[in-house]
Amino acid sequence: MFKRVRKGLSKSGRSILLVLGLLIVSASLFITHQMAETLSIKERHDVELWAAAMERVNREAMGDYMSDPLVSSIINNRNNIPFIITDESLRVVSHHLIPEDIIKDNDKLHSILDRMASHNTPIVVRFWWTSEHNHIIFYGRSSILTMLYFFPFVQMIVIIAFVVLLFVAFRSSKQDEQNRVWIGLAKETAHQLGTPTSSLLGWIEYLRDQNVDPMAVEEMEKDLAHLRKIVDRFSKIGSDTPLQIANVNEVVGGCVMYFRKRIPRNVTLEYNGFASEPVQAMLNTALFEWVVENLLKNSLDALQGHGAIKVTIHSTENSIAIDVSDTGKGIAKSNWKKIFQPGFTTKTRGWGLGLSLSRRIVEEYHNGKIAVTDSVIGKGTTIRITLKRAFE
Repeated sequence: MFKRVRKGLSKSGRSILLVLGLLIVSASLFITHQMAETLSIKERHDVELWAAAMERVNREAMGDYMSDPLVSSIINNRNNIPFIITDESLRVVSHHLIPEDIIKDNDKLHSILDRMASHNTPIVVRFWWTSEHNHIIFYGRSSILTMLYFFPFVQMIVIIAFVVLLFVAFRSSKQDEQNRVWIGLAKETAHQLGTPTSSLLGWIEYLRDQNVDPMAVEEMEKDLAHLRKIVDRFSKIGSDTPLQIANVNEVVGGCVMYFRKRIPRNVTLEYNGFASEPVQAMLNTALFEWVVENLLKNSLDALQGHGAIKVTIHSTENSIAIDVSDTGKGIAKSNWKKIFQPGFTTKTRGWGLGLSLSRRIVEEYHNGKIAVTDSVIGKGTTIRITLKRAFE
C-alpha cells in the first residue's frame, strides 16, 4: 500500500510541475505580448506626433521637413522607427532607416510599402495651407518592437530545448542506473553458478568410473560445457569485450550442432554454413554464440514442436548476413521493432530480455545490425544479423 501511495504522489508531483511549467510559459508569453502591444501604441503616437509637426511647416519648407528645426528635432530624437514619406502618387519625399537600393528599385519600394501598410495603417499628413499635395507616412516596426514580437517564439524554442535536454538527461541517468543493476545481477549470477558448475564437473568424472553409458556421460559433459559458456557470458557483461577474427561458419555451426541433438523429433534444423565459402568477422565468440542461441530458442518456441528452422549465411565483398528462419507462428509487423525492446515479449513466460541482449551484443559490441527482415502470421519469421567482413 505504501508503494501505491508513493507512486501516486510521484505522478501527482509530475502533474503539478507540468501545470506550473505551462503557467510560467503562458504568463511569460502574455507579458511579452502586452509589452509589444504597448510599444506598438507608443510608436503609433510618435508617428502621429511627427505628422502633427509636419502639418505645421510653412509653404517654403514643403518636402524638406528636416530644414524645420522643430520637425527635425522631433523625428531625429532617438528614432529607430523605419519610415518612408511619399506624396499622393507614392513618390518618395523622405525616408529613414531604409536602404537606398530599395528606394531606387520601384518593385522593392512598393513591396516594402505594402508590408509597412499591413503592419501599421499609414498616416496622411494634411497641410494647413492647401487641400492638395498631401503626404503619406508609411512606417514599420522598430528593431525593439520586432524583437519583442519574435521573442515569444525564441522563448518557446528555448523552453522546448530545455525540456528535451532535461528529459534526455533524466532518461540517460535512469538507463545508466538500470544498466548498473543488470550488470551487477549478471555478475552475481555468474558467481553463484560457479560453485554448482564445478561440482557437476566432479560428478561427471565420478560417473566415468561407474557402469554408466559413456554416450550419456559425453552428452552430459557437453551440456556442462555449455553451462560453463553461459557462466562465462554473464561474467563478461559490463566488461571489456575484446574482438578477435573468427570463422563465422564455424561459430554459427557449433551452435547449430549443439541444438540439433536437443530439438523435438518433428523439428528440422538446416544449415548451409559448412558447405559454403568460409567467411570471417571480428567476434567475441562467447557473446556472439549467445545471440545465435537466442535466435534458435525463439524459433523453437515459435514452432511449438512442429516445423523447420533454417540457418543460412550469405556474404558480399564487405558484409556477412546470417539469417535464422522458421515456419512458426510469425510476428505482427507492428511488433518487428518492439521485440528488441527490453521487457517486450509475446510469450506467456519470460522477461523479454533475450532479443534485447542480442541487439546490444550485435550492435554495441560488434558494430553490426539485427532486424526482422520478413514475417507472416501463421507462416514464419526471418531475423537477420549483419556483420562487417574481416580479412587476415
